[in-house]
Amino acid sequence: MIVVTGAAGFIGSCMIKRLNDAGYTDILAVDDFSRPDKQVNLSFKKVSSQMHRLNLIRWLERNHVDVEAVLHIGARTDTTEMNTAIFDELNLEYSKALWMLCAGFQIPFLYASSAATYGLGEHGYVDDHALIPLLKPLNPYGQSKQDFDVWVLETLAKGGADASAMAPPHWAGFKFFNVYGPNEYHKGRMASVIFHTTRKIKATGEMQLFRSHRPDFKDGEQSRDFIYVKDVVDVLLFFLEKRPPSAIYNLGTGKARTFLDLAKGTFRAMNLEPNISFIDTPADIRDTYQYFTEADMSKLRQAGYHQPFYGLEEGIEDYVQRYLREEVIY
Repeated sequence: MIVVTGAAGFIGSCMIKRLNDAGYTDILAVDDFSRPDKQVNLSFKKVSSQMHRLNLIRWLERNHVDVEAVLHIGARTDTTEMNTAIFDELNLEYSKALWMLCAGFQIPFLYASSAATYGLGEHGYVDDHALIPLLKPLNPYGQSKQDFDVWVLETLAKGGADASAMAPPHWAGFKFFNVYGPNEYHKGRMASVIFHTTRKIKATGEMQLFRSHRPDFKDGEQSRDFIYVKDVVDVLLFFLEKRPPSAIYNLGTGKARTFLDLAKGTFRAMNLEPNISFIDTPADIRDTYQYFTEADMSKLRQAGYHQPFYGLEEGIEDYVQRYLREEVIY
């Protein structure tokens, strides 16, 4: 059995679809399942059973012999939430508990970190373990992911020559960059810019992007490493099956693109001429807004993953025309 947390969410539900396509159906779907708009993400997917996330720890203690791997994708991902206690509980302590159980019962463990850990990118965007403790996230969400990454590395260091005793038999953390794609309909403000662009264009025929508040970036030229969710779940499946070296890895495309590129690509996918204007970045996120991210993908490639990633225009076209146009579930 494979355990997937965040199963009714965006990436988690896409992961279950990818597992199904690869022939896996003995899956325990873990989430809180309290929102009908998330529950629909599991439509037409094959799982053995569903479980509330609060029951997973005790269940693993009793049923660990049945578990082939844990894919810990679930998290509180709201970058505007400032209550650190929420992130400490849901993202940090819960992840620690799963890690320790997987280490103790020797269960492979894959988990979601985030590019939000890189903050302003003062130390670049390289997934070097030696640099990870130096990173300075810009919000409590990013800090919670950073805290767990650092805890993992500190736990391994405490093991010294016997670090393997402190870790699952195979593990990997993934610093997800800007993931977009189907099944994010429930995410509201936290959904991708492509999602919001498509809805805005449908409603008004135009799109508004955030104005730059830095002199070194023109309006619309803020850049991110946008990665299509289908690429993300392909990488996770590769790690599940091939078990390359255990480590924390970047998971982006390795190529930053501007929000202006993204908006133009969305208009193009909808067969419309671009109609783009600019508005001020909301005050509550202006000071913590990342103007540039670009994943160094060397470590993932060296680990043996050589599949090409979707280009931005290719991914947008697939997302808009196959899913967003009619709000279809993947």
